[in-house]
Amino acid sequence: MGRPTKHVTRLDLWINPVFGERLGREADITLEVAPLAGSDAEILAALGRAHVYHISPARNELPVKWQANDALLDRLPGLLAVSSAAAGFDTVDVEACTRHGVLVVCQIGGNAQSVAEHAIGLMLAVRHKIAYSDRLLRTTRGYSREDLMGTEISGKTVGIVGLGNTGRRTAAIAHGFGMTVLACDPFLTEAEVAERGAKKVDLRTLLESVDIVSLNCPLDKTTRGMIGADAFARMRKGAIIVSTARGGVLDEAALYAALKSGHLAGAGLDVWETEPPPLDHPLLTLDTVVATHHTAGVTHEARFNVAEWGAEQIVQLLRGEKPPRLVNPEVWPTFEKRYAQIFGTGRG
Repeated sequence: MGRPTKHVTRLDLWINPVFGERLGREADITLEVAPLAGSDAEILAALGRAHVYHISPARNELPVKWQANDALLDRLPGLLAVSSAAAGFDTVDVEACTRHGVLVVCQIGGNAQSVAEHAIGLMLAVRHKIAYSDRLLRTTRGYSREDLMGTEISGKTVGIVGLGNTGRRTAAIAHGFGMTVLACDPFLTEAEVAERGAKKVDLRTLLESVDIVSLNCPLDKTTRGMIGADAFARMRKGAIIVSTARGGVLDEAALYAALKSGHLAGAGLDVWETEPPPLDHPLLTLDTVVATHHTAGVTHEARFNVAEWGAEQIVQLLRGEKPPRLVNPEVWPTFEKRYAQIFGTGRG
């Protein structure tokens, strides 16, 4: 008698087709795509068959009831792993998964180049007043080109908060513009930061020393609200801030106050506390703000990478092999035991 079929379930939110194509090459893996518009019973039944739940990380796309939290996990006793469809995993309660013995994997690094390019793009758009010039040219006349005079980023100092996959690529591109790069990252040594192209400083020194702050850190208990009124006050007058991190790292109300007062010269924001932000959000009323809809990592290349990486990583863990991008590695021994109970002790 053969081993049980290995089931992967995802909801029918868009994903690059390479994901299904890769899983389709495995004879013992079945991919089920459940319609998000279907009934709760239909979706729950599909998830109940899953050994791996490939989940959208976008909070604005995925209803809370289908996010990987205690309430859902209590109803999925056969689930072995949750696989985020991107680098982040905002829809996954990692602590809840760990309590349930459910492995969590993500595709960190898959969209890093795209996000880094976007961060630099926001710096250019704010400093060169690109978005503001575009709006004026489409709607009004009676202004001069000098009214739109910008500032080069070349020769300036950028401070990168979080020098991981995206931060280090942002640093590399910044060097191409002749920028000096400082970085704050508590998980890296001075030598490691130097190897990634930056000088290690603490957050206070970074804020006080740079022309541009680039937020590239994850959102967790230590970073939520980390950049607030005190941080903005420490920044140089005329400095700008860009964020391709996560909504919640910076205090949006405090940022509005710092921009409205003229202390900060501008901001480029790809991430928001609520996504998308309401149309009447105060920051959207300011011409000094360049706003995008969490699209830094939404490029053809990035979406291909995370889909391909995600499928390959699922294939690995369903063979009983330890995958490379584990979020809660402490669960691996439990996973191995549960895997053996379902599929036998042999791998394959």
